[in-house]
Amino acid sequence: MRQANRRIRLLVAVFALVFAAAFARVAWLQAVKAQALDSIATSQQRQEVTVPARRGTIFDRLGVQLAIGERATTVYANPKHIADPRKTALAVGEALDRDAGKLYPLLADRSRGFVYVARKADVAKAEALEAQGLPGIGFYPEERRVYPQRAVASELVGFAGTENRGLSGLELELDDVLAGQDGSKTIVRDPFGRTIDVVESKPVRDGRDVYLTVDNSLQGQLERVLRETRSKWSAEAATAVVLDAQTGGILALGVEPGFDANEYSQVSRRSEDRLRNRAVTDTYEPGSTFKVVTLGGVLESGVVSPDTTFRLPYSIQVADRVIHDALPRGTETLSVAQILSRSSNVGVITLAIQLQRQKLSDWIRRFGFGRKTGVDYPGETRGIVLPPDEWSGSTIGNVPIGQGIAVTPLQMAAAYGAIANKGVWLQPHLVERVERGRRVEPERRRVLSERTAAQITRMLRGVVEDGSGYTARVPGYRVAGKTGTAAKPEPTGGYSTSRYVASFVGFVPASRPRLVVLVTVDEPKGVIWGGTVAGPAFAEIAQFALQYLEIPPDAPGSADDS
Repeated sequence: MRQANRRIRLLVAVFALVFAAAFARVAWLQAVKAQALDSIATSQQRQEVTVPARRGTIFDRLGVQLAIGERATTVYANPKHIADPRKTALAVGEALDRDAGKLYPLLADRSRGFVYVARKADVAKAEALEAQGLPGIGFYPEERRVYPQRAVASELVGFAGTENRGLSGLELELDDVLAGQDGSKTIVRDPFGRTIDVVESKPVRDGRDVYLTVDNSLQGQLERVLRETRSKWSAEAATAVVLDAQTGGILALGVEPGFDANEYSQVSRRSEDRLRNRAVTDTYEPGSTFKVVTLGGVLESGVVSPDTTFRLPYSIQVADRVIHDALPRGTETLSVAQILSRSSNVGVITLAIQLQRQKLSDWIRRFGFGRKTGVDYPGETRGIVLPPDEWSGSTIGNVPIGQGIAVTPLQMAAAYGAIANKGVWLQPHLVERVERGRRVEPERRRVLSERTAAQITRMLRGVVEDGSGYTARVPGYRVAGKTGTAAKPEPTGGYSTSRYVASFVGFVPASRPRLVVLVTVDEPKGVIWGGTVAGPAFAEIAQFALQYLEIPPDAPGSADDS
């Protein structure tokens, strides 16, 4: 009996000790750790939710959407909370059209607390999956960048990546304006997942919309003409620019081959060159289209007038080089106007020698070559222009005819724009205005006097009406322009005898210029001449633009000239 009582007392003592320990533990937790535990409990019920900012829309000049944001849902998983990875992989794969076999290893990897299942998935499909209530599968809203016009203007607009940041083109150039700033909310939920409080929040700031000078319809037509021209001549590439001669706004700018901005990642894997806007980033030796620089210099300096004549042989020696005209001829007397209309190399070099090296170099810079135009587009190059102290003895013979110098198509279009705009150079630009922002005025500077610009315009009309540019005629309109045919330099030195750049650049209507159009065709096959290869493309682009923009004819009786 006594032994039983001792056992009972021992058992009571043990229970008393356990109770005392438990009581002490509770007291310690409540008194010492209460705040920390409360914080842990709260954090387990908190969820940080990002509120994505809307990326600004890019519009053309008439309000056509070129780049927009589309709602999307990103699906993620916490493998540690997934009890049956195989079943979950099958369910997710079926709902989102994903390969369940590739999802399974991700969902089964319990060493990770977060994995992406699908970035920017279709909203409806994600909602259907969410309705299944699969443990460990989470969702949050995002925005997907979409380009409704597909390949049209893609080289201008560029593209944004998975994180909705600009990677190319205007998407990159204007990223700070377009991107906005994401907001956030910290949500507290009850044990059943219901929201009971929003503890703190950061307001979202949406990106701003951008309106371009580009016209989507004109852009699409320009790209069509480039595709057909490149195909007809089996050329490596083709480029075209259409400028508003009175404002410097770029109405259209295209390169061929182009790409679809919605599929930029696939294009990048095949050829990154196709993602480059070659009208801004690449250079070429311009050939005879560059001759207007020398003409502008000698006319503005008063050295000659358009009627001044020169007795010109077929060839001319400059230092160690002998340079001749493109077509064989005897010694002839040609006026300055005829030198340009017949694109005489010997005549232009004769004029350049009168200007001399330093003045010619100054005129090259004055027309905007050797420096960036400042266009609102990333990756612009300056071109290649040697300073006069680095010229060799023969440079005065090369440069005036567009050899030994490299320019961008946009620089050349802007230079002709200065002639069209009564001697005032206008900075080419793509952005017309930004939502809630001030309109930016493009740079302008006088290059030529109105008188000299008018003289060159008449001479350029002669190129089209009586010279090598006859293929660029547009029915009902006077055209002023110049052909160019330039052999491409070889990497080992000298110039190729089989690879050329054919070009034409000009403006219409010549009596009151509204449009500057440039076309270059890289390495055409069979025929190399700018008048034959690029002239017809110029005419087709210009004719569409004139009619589309309802620009009145300035030569109604010339309809038969086509």
